[in-house]
Amino acid sequence: MLTAQDIAQSKNNRKISMITAYDANFARMAQAAEIDMLLVGDSAANVLLGLESTRDVGMAEMLILTAAVSRGAPDTHIVADMPWESEQNPEMALSNAQKFLQAGAHSVKLEGFKPEIISHLLQNDVPVVAHLGLLPQSAEKFTQQGQSPEEAERIKQEAQALSKLGVFAMVLEHIPSDLGAEIARHVKSVVIGIGAGDQVDGQVLVIHDALGLHPFKVPPFAQKFADLYAAGVEGLRKYKASVG
Repeated sequence: MLTAQDIAQSKNNRKISMITAYDANFARMAQAAEIDMLLVGDSAANVLLGLESTRDVGMAEMLILTAAVSRGAPDTHIVADMPWESEQNPEMALSNAQKFLQAGAHSVKLEGFKPEIISHLLQNDVPVVAHLGLLPQSAEKFTQQGQSPEEAERIKQEAQALSKLGVFAMVLEHIPSDLGAEIARHVKSVVIGIGAGDQVDGQVLVIHDALGLHPFKVPPFAQKFADLYAAGVEGLRKYKASVG
């Protein structure tokens, strides 16, 4: 299994693959495919639970999902998303992050520029993945971030500051590819993109998008590598026909 240190040392040596996982079976599948990192994402709210927003899941649900993923992929690095309002202050963040580690995660991911909270976690031996660019927990519109010079500069400065704090990796979501490439060149942390171009240090996708597990349109920056929804519907039709 790759540790946070192993992943940090992969920078400039090899690309890192990360995919979301929410249960033991898909975690097992990802481990069999030798995916480097599994993200127990709060995107479970949308793709797993049919809820409107990632804000609609809390610690209780995320801990159950994290434990399930850990049972399915015991030899893969697991990152747990800190859900909405689970890190309102450093003490709360540390308490909840430690619950994720106890549930089987190896690191936690926080959305947004929160240096005080991230610093507190790092000082207490909690490996952290940052998340900048589009922030689904707080975004009003899911549009590309960093398009203006001012916004691009802000994201760069935030990335550099969090890298200096010691986050071993960061997710950059839905930003221009040249901005993703520039940040990847100038920070020590491993930069994992989702809609941030291919000149970063790794990629992450929602497994339901990557495997075509739903009938809906995927985001413009996502790529579909299979169509398991259609295959599943066809299989169930065959099952129904066999019943008579």
